[in-house]
Amino acid sequence: MAGHSQFKNIMHRKGKQDAIRSKLFSKLAREVTVAARAGLPDPEKNSRLRLAVQNARAENMPKDNIERAIKKAAGGEAENYEAIRYEGYGPGGAAIMVEALSDNRNRTASMVRSLFAKYGGNLGETGSVAFMFTRAGEIAYRPEAGTADQVLEAAIDAGADDAQSDETGHLVTCAFENIGEVQAALSAKLGEADTVKAVWKPRTTTPVDEESAQSLMKLVAALDEDDDVQNVFTNFEVSDEVMRKLTAA
Repeated sequence: MAGHSQFKNIMHRKGKQDAIRSKLFSKLAREVTVAARAGLPDPEKNSRLRLAVQNARAENMPKDNIERAIKKAAGGEAENYEAIRYEGYGPGGAAIMVEALSDNRNRTASMVRSLFAKYGGNLGETGSVAFMFTRAGEIAYRPEAGTADQVLEAAIDAGADDAQSDETGHLVTCAFENIGEVQAALSAKLGEADTVKAVWKPRTTTPVDEESAQSLMKLVAALDEDDDVQNVFTNFEVSDEVMRKLTAA
């Protein structure tokens, strides 16, 4: 099994849900504010803001919180956030990509560097691991959107690259530059998506043992905890046996 979602699932089971939700709302609000400031404060006329609001709603973020985040940008109260990407290697040689929105580049860089060092990783230069990933779009639907065959057919017609379904829902993957077109085509057949996100998908994976996996999980969790960090992606791979141990620990 491979993918950062493994660690996310474990951390969510182990963490305090209220604290996790509060942290998530803070990150979603920052993305809404940045999106609103980058264009018009109207989701209907600002595609980035529309996606940010859609993703916030998918996480049950209160409407008042979303509106406050938009008004903050419209009123000129928002900080000047800068999108920054950090790359490096974690324990066991796993590649890690970190996306941040920060109003203080020096503070964020110092934090990321210290966390990599603390948990046995090494922060690299821009481009040091990006070649191991592909920028892609992920469009998620709830199970009730349709059957696996219906979603797959809709994804093929929309020009997506792949569609996977299980009991938790459907995930359609497409080229990053085609997110808008694929989303619009899917919406016409399946309705509004649950979430629409730009992600870094690993081209190859790096197998890690239990000890490295535990350190990686701590590093990813620590990065996720920081207010400036929006997303963390890794190319780790662990065996089913190791995953069972991590889940039971």
